[in-house]
Amino acid sequence: MGDTGNITPGPDSTDDTFRALLEGAIAPRPPAAPDCPFCDLPQDRYPTHYEGHWVLLEPRIIVPAHTVPPRRRWIITSDGAAMNLWDAEPLPGTQCRIAHRTVCPYLRPEDPWPWTSALRQENERRAQRLFNLPDTG
Repeated sequence: MGDTGNITPGPDSTDDTFRALLEGAIAPRPPAAPDCPFCDLPQDRYPTHYEGHWVLLEPRIIVPAHTVPPRRRWIITSDGAAMNLWDAEPLPGTQCRIAHRTVCPYLRPEDPWPWTSALRQENERRAQRLFNLPDTG
């Protein structure tokens, strides 16, 4: 029959460290100052539900969750921890926070669809070739 005693994680399972890294929960732990390690701006640091992982959120920035793209919405739970909503549709009136890593001036913006960026660059190159024709004398 089946082996129900096997608890080895499968390829679709993720552990706390991987999920924390994927969500950007890489803030320095207390007692270190809650400053961005890239731009040195002070941030709000919150624990996450990933044991031992913290996230830096933009200070004093609280926005309606429906105005923020999926996977960029962080809410503060009743226990004071920050939680990324991922693709979950927020309830009407939900407020959220923004992770500093998405707006840090020293980090390159994330590219959710690299193939569209590559296509955009190719179209730009093609347009320059089409409209910047050499003088024909």
